[in-house]
Amino acid sequence: MSSSARRFSRLLLTALGVATAGAAAAAERPLWELGLGVGAVSFPDYRGADERSTYVLPAPYVVYRGEFLKADRDGVRGVFFESDRVELNFSAAASVPVDSDGNKARRGMPDLKPTVEFGPSLDLTLWRAPDRSAKLDFRLPVRAAYAVIGGVKRVGLVSTPTLNLDLRDPLGQHGWNLGLLAGPVFGDARQHRYFYDVAPEHATPGRETYRAKGGYGGSQFLAALSKRYDNYWVGAFVRYDNLRGAVFDDSPLVKRDQSWAAGFAIAWIIGESATRVQVND
Repeated sequence: MSSSARRFSRLLLTALGVATAGAAAAAERPLWELGLGVGAVSFPDYRGADERSTYVLPAPYVVYRGEFLKADRDGVRGVFFESDRVELNFSAAASVPVDSDGNKARRGMPDLKPTVEFGPSLDLTLWRAPDRSAKLDFRLPVRAAYAVIGGVKRVGLVSTPTLNLDLRDPLGQHGWNLGLLAGPVFGDARQHRYFYDVAPEHATPGRETYRAKGGYGGSQFLAALSKRYDNYWVGAFVRYDNLRGAVFDDSPLVKRDQSWAAGFAIAWIIGESATRVQVND
């Protein structure tokens, strides 16, 4: 695995840590918490690939509960506006690189560089239990995507509107948090062409020329479970992707219309802030 692949796989593990960390009960919590551990992740080379990678990697644990910048169970984000029911956030995401020589479907094609995505997200709380043990949100992020490493190139727009259900102590066991997320994936033509186009010079007898268009890009379903103990944190996630009906599902690079990704991590808490802040969710 290349050094860039290792870096972006660690980013994926960081996302596992911050997306399922955090506390669900209203209380005073440290402004920041830091930890370090180990985790394992397994995921397809790209959505629609029939080859996958599994890594055991260092797993950082990061929680920050600032007024503007937050890193918690909802991800890393900047909060531009917040009320009891509405938040306008700054959101980010990333994807791992793909060595095309190591993927049969892409062999002979340019490598896929790692991408980063930035943009606003409008989050609406649709329902909340009176004791705050459960919450249903609708999230509407719109992000611009850029391929990085060896220069920066814009590779389109991505939007993933989702319904997100957070449950505290779902099995009656104190301290556990369960997150369930589902929704469609949309991308413009530039985004889909980056992953699924086949230029004439890269066509082969088994890989025809292909030009992708923008629109519906399938759907995703994710479940994440975590618990913060006194001195350590554990978390796991599983994600299911379905590409049936996607505008690029006839691309010769789409080998499977269903796939899954999963990860597990354990991190030991090595430090926390003496400053406490009020956490309502």
